[in-house]
Amino acid sequence: MRVLVTALLTLALLGCSKPQDQEVAAQPQQLHQWKLVTSWPKNFPGLGMAPERFAERVNQMSNGRLTITVYGAGDLLPAFEVFDAVSQGTAEMGHSAAYYWKGKVPAAQFFSTLPFGMNAQEMNSWLSYGGGMALWHEVYAPFGIKPLAGGNTGVQMGGWFNKEINSLEDFKGLKMRLPGLGGEVLARLGGVPVTLPGRELFTALQTGAIDATEWVGPYNDLAFGLHKAATYYYYPGWHEPGTTLEFIVNQKAYDALPADLQAIVVSASQAVNQDMLDEYTMRNIDALHALVQDHGVQLRRFPDDVLEALRLASAQVVAEQAASDAQMKKVYDSYRNFYQGVRRYHKISEEAYNQARGPIEQD
Repeated sequence: MRVLVTALLTLALLGCSKPQDQEVAAQPQQLHQWKLVTSWPKNFPGLGMAPERFAERVNQMSNGRLTITVYGAGDLLPAFEVFDAVSQGTAEMGHSAAYYWKGKVPAAQFFSTLPFGMNAQEMNSWLSYGGGMALWHEVYAPFGIKPLAGGNTGVQMGGWFNKEINSLEDFKGLKMRLPGLGGEVLARLGGVPVTLPGRELFTALQTGAIDATEWVGPYNDLAFGLHKAATYYYYPGWHEPGTTLEFIVNQKAYDALPADLQAIVVSASQAVNQDMLDEYTMRNIDALHALVQDHGVQLRRFPDDVLEALRLASAQVVAEQAASDAQMKKVYDSYRNFYQGVRRYHKISEEAYNQARGPIEQD
């Protein structure tokens, strides 16, 4: 009888209790809503779609616990105020390019692109495994910002011109939209660098406010209709050989998330970082064909002596700027060390294989 009573009491207690995981599941989960501001027009191909895809991935992986609303340039604030907005907490996140903040954070430029610097594959490797990401965090920490790689355009085009570039003399007095250290190189050679957001490029070029412009590459340039405002399309993009875009996150907002949502934010950014490069590689193929075959764009390669002069000027500008700022020098030393190593390796791997493939078959 005593055994029977004990068994009945045990069953009663078990019936009144719930497994711990059921209790946790029954608790309401906190929902988080973030604003993400960008430096690009809303839903602009490539650049503007990266934050949209990021927000979609985060929403799906978090089962709606973290929803992110994306705002294009000019919707909530101007294109070049993204960094300040995230730093101040006006928006929890931003998507932009680090070289836009050179006046505020000179070392930031090394986390976007350098003239004649690393390509997309090399940049991703340096950031993820070569110490670059740790330095990026160190540089942005005083501003309360957590940086994440947010896409790469690959090697860009050299730009749109209304006159042929046959010598360095053709750069003298040339007003060209060219941001970052590339603009500093242009100035060194007698040109006039101008910084403009993408949505203003066509009008500025068409009206003669600028003489030339670069943007990204065929996919984006076709979307902006730049072929209607200039005749000559130059390559290669010496100034931006592998431009890393950035997701920047307000550190306090990030710290307020539970660990699983933090992991989702990081994982989604990694996925979008690769996705952008994959898309640009594909879309640029069709867009370049359309520009040349359908719109009669004159495709030109910069002369070898011009490229050599640009390369030498780039080396001088980057070295001088790095020497002028202790933080820049620290980042540059890491960048340069990795750059030299990966170039030696790629000489016998990527470059050697590309040469071994032989000439490109003509259509």
